[in-house]
Amino acid sequence: MPKHTTLWIGTRKGMFALRADARRRAWKLVGPQFLGHVIHHVVQDPREPRVVLAAAKTGHLGPTVFRSTDRGRTWTEARQPPAFRKATDGESLRAVDAVFWLTAGHASERGTWYAGTSPAGLFRSDDGGETWEPVAGFNDHPMHATWIQGPGSPIGQLLHSVRVDPRDTRHLYLGVSSGGVFESIDGGGDWRPLNAGVAADFLPDPDPQYGHDTHCLDLHPAHPDRLYQQNHCGIYRLDRPGERWTRIGAAMPRRVGDIGFPIVLHPTDPDRAWVFPMDGTSVWPRTSPEGKPAVYTTTDGGRAWRRLDRGLPRKQGWLTVLRQAMCADDELKNLGLYFGTTSGEIWASRNEGQSWACVARHLPQVFSVTAGV
Repeated sequence: MPKHTTLWIGTRKGMFALRADARRRAWKLVGPQFLGHVIHHVVQDPREPRVVLAAAKTGHLGPTVFRSTDRGRTWTEARQPPAFRKATDGESLRAVDAVFWLTAGHASERGTWYAGTSPAGLFRSDDGGETWEPVAGFNDHPMHATWIQGPGSPIGQLLHSVRVDPRDTRHLYLGVSSGGVFESIDGGGDWRPLNAGVAADFLPDPDPQYGHDTHCLDLHPAHPDRLYQQNHCGIYRLDRPGERWTRIGAAMPRRVGDIGFPIVLHPTDPDRAWVFPMDGTSVWPRTSPEGKPAVYTTTDGGRAWRRLDRGLPRKQGWLTVLRQAMCADDELKNLGLYFGTTSGEIWASRNEGQSWACVARHLPQVFSVTAGV
């Protein structure tokens, strides 16, 4: 039976799905669902493809998670959404403002999910997203308030990019904006920063242990000792058991720079990755450099980068792509790449970025694009 790719799209005003034919030439837009609500992330469970979770911030329910067991046809709200524990005497009250990130747990742990929130909190569900419990090892770590300071992103502190080592259910990574990358080797019971070598141009210390603005972090699924991150201060690679990141974005063209939000990895080749650069100067909200959007790719672990812009606007393209809004499918012969823009478009490539086509327009601002089968 042929596979059919579905793109799950979270936007500022609801959720959509784009369903492809078997050749990924024709696309059908379905939705909206949750119209008017902010949908930060939609993820299909790779272990149980009929299950899909959506991280939402609603007008009447507040921050919550919705769950579907029929590939998005119907949805139910979590009985116990992510929430910080009650504050004790003398503690500052923490309340979840947004559920921002979702990650399916290890392949051997069916029903396990992780969620990241704003302000920066980590939560776990072991019943498929029905109920969520705070991960005390991170949320209540004695260094939490020291590691994570300030507002983080324009929408607040964000915990994102929760990654599970496919070899070890207890080995976890995550990213925080602002805070940096953190690692646990005991299933979340204890954590340590992992930021050596990463620039933090906005801090007085040129090489701090924490306080960095990680935009997106990924661990290679087939070679999990290789990590990449797109940071507020560049593109980096880390090869474990090494402890110090290398700024591979230094090889990007100087007029473009190496600042952006997403980074996407090839599913089998650890040397291949794609990024979407943005203007990293004082322009805010961010746009494509010079209004000329393009994807850049490396095939050698970041030693060199190549521009991929065939089919994209050659000028007057004042948009960017947020951290969850770029992804790949699992077609190994001709990998599909996809991204959604802040101007409400979805772009697709059936040939690993060599050419692009716009497959949906006029959507609300796109927060996330993920691929399912």
